[in-house]
Amino acid sequence: MSLASLFDTGNRRQLSGTLYWVIKIYAALIAAAVIYTTTITYVDLFSMTIVFLGAMLSIAFLFVGAAPHSHPSRPSLLDWGLSVVAFACGIYFFLEVDRIAQRIALFDPLTPADQVFGTALLLLTLEATRRTVGFGLTAIVLIFLAYNLFGHLLPGIMGHGYIGYDHFLDIMMFTTDAVFGVPLRVAATYAFLFVLFGTVLAKAGGADFFFNLAAAVSGSRPGGPAKIALVSSGLYGTISGSPTSDVVTTGSVTIPMMKRLGYSARLAGGIEVAASTGGSLLPPVMGSAAFIMAEFTAIPYRDVAVAAAIPALLYYLCLYLQVHFLSLRRGLAGLDRSELPPLSAAMRDGGLFLVPLVVLVAALLAGYSPTMVAAFGALGVIAVAQLRKSTRLGPKRLFECLADTTLRTLPVVGACAAAGLVIGGLSMTGLAGKFADLVLLLSNDIPFLALIIAALLTILLGMGMPTPSAYILAAVMVGPTLQSLGFTVLGGNLFLLYFACLSALTPPVAVAAFAAASIADANPLEIAVSAVRMAITAFIVPFAFIYGPGLLLQGSALAIAFNVVTAIVGVLVMAAGVEGWLRARIDGLARWLLLAAGVALIFPFVQAFVAAVALIALALVLSADLRRQLTGGLRPSSRPQGLT
Repeated sequence: MSLASLFDTGNRRQLSGTLYWVIKIYAALIAAAVIYTTTITYVDLFSMTIVFLGAMLSIAFLFVGAAPHSHPSRPSLLDWGLSVVAFACGIYFFLEVDRIAQRIALFDPLTPADQVFGTALLLLTLEATRRTVGFGLTAIVLIFLAYNLFGHLLPGIMGHGYIGYDHFLDIMMFTTDAVFGVPLRVAATYAFLFVLFGTVLAKAGGADFFFNLAAAVSGSRPGGPAKIALVSSGLYGTISGSPTSDVVTTGSVTIPMMKRLGYSARLAGGIEVAASTGGSLLPPVMGSAAFIMAEFTAIPYRDVAVAAAIPALLYYLCLYLQVHFLSLRRGLAGLDRSELPPLSAAMRDGGLFLVPLVVLVAALLAGYSPTMVAAFGALGVIAVAQLRKSTRLGPKRLFECLADTTLRTLPVVGACAAAGLVIGGLSMTGLAGKFADLVLLLSNDIPFLALIIAALLTILLGMGMPTPSAYILAAVMVGPTLQSLGFTVLGGNLFLLYFACLSALTPPVAVAAFAAASIADANPLEIAVSAVRMAITAFIVPFAFIYGPGLLLQGSALAIAFNVVTAIVGVLVMAAGVEGWLRARIDGLARWLLLAAGVALIFPFVQAFVAAVALIALALVLSADLRRQLTGGLRPSSRPQGLT
């Protein structure tokens, strides 16, 4: 079995005929029900989540095959059977919701029907996770579940008290601590409506506008195709919130374009993966993991988005500069103006799509809940789309938006339900506390070392796992440790969120790189290595903002200004060091000194600033070429090098 096959999901069926319309109508009704219960009327969240999971599972088994080679258009008898059982479980839990909500967990015994339907829903959740997300996350969940049931057999500190099956099932399926916990509640509310916002925007032509805008602004400059990729992927990624789906959507256009103009397949894929991954860190939308963070930490989502703004912009600034310097060093020109849409035409044809983004940001800053923010954004898209015949969303297209939103949310539901199972198991066994003790032991109570361990653990947890699942596991297991060492709740959780997102591009299991590999026709591990190189600042900035809250726009105005300005300069210097170019080639020790100086400047310490100045001065002393560049002269031998 290959590494990639471990993360294969079932094939998404292309249904037709009567079944197609039945599924579409059912999916649209689910979306309409979610919109109604989250924005118009009040429904108990526990009841809503129960119905939501049953409805989503019943459609998942028909729409997603059991394996990549399953029949592409016709569900099997097994699929129909699982769908019917899922629907029955949803009906049972809905009918019994009042009793379930009022019973005392572990005190009131489960009825035989509870045991049957609870077990069935547990198994259905695992199978739906495997189909929609892949075996990687499912295997991790199974390991945790095995630990819940058999961990009492382990000796020493890793063992726990005996947990019977009824005890296990009670916590997992009949409380708000596991499957029906925070992750699934977010999937049924915030995440669903933001997926709706993205779907409506794409259906109206917003994705095309973002691409045309990026092409018009940056397409003719050196490295134009790569700059189009990073600008369009960043803009689209902040709406989609999924690195993998962003790679598939925008990369299908940008990767072939980069290859056609001289970029290697490995580099084209790496740039696209780095640009798409950053979209999950870029406000105002970010992604479902950020909504989970807001719900989990009780920090308003507005505060999360505001705090995340400067670090995300630093990431894209460094990525843009790296692409620019790399293109100059390797002689990669931009696209011809004749191949690009004029900026005036791009704005004339799609500029109105900036209005919904303004509405979304305004609603966010005004303090509305994320659910209402997403609803306002979607309504803004619908309103401006009606102004042009080509973008108008009539009843048929709105119906398609509702149905597509439900189908696009299936992987999010699978990931969030699985994360809930793990959270329930962690709380049941006390494993989270043991992890916290282990991190403190390994770090010897040294905060910086604890951060390194937390980052590595989060990336490890995120290998093959969706970002929301990786974040929530890290937050449960490592978050309390960071707080005990004096880091703020916001800073510590945003730190974990960054590395959960970066797990999508970090080898050996870089799911976004695997998605890009099929488009670029290149080795996914080589693409992942290129992506890590392009995204280097994202591995450094989290350490900087956790020590310097000025980057999170917290603290005095002077501290914020110092942190932001030095970080911007640091990003410029670091990009020059990584790519070996400023105004001409930079080689040898001077290049490494600039890289070190850039890293030091990003950190918000006076000592680091002094060290950075000393490193830059030393680079100037050692490199006559660098001195010439900074004083306006270029050495004759600084010809651009061909791409290898």
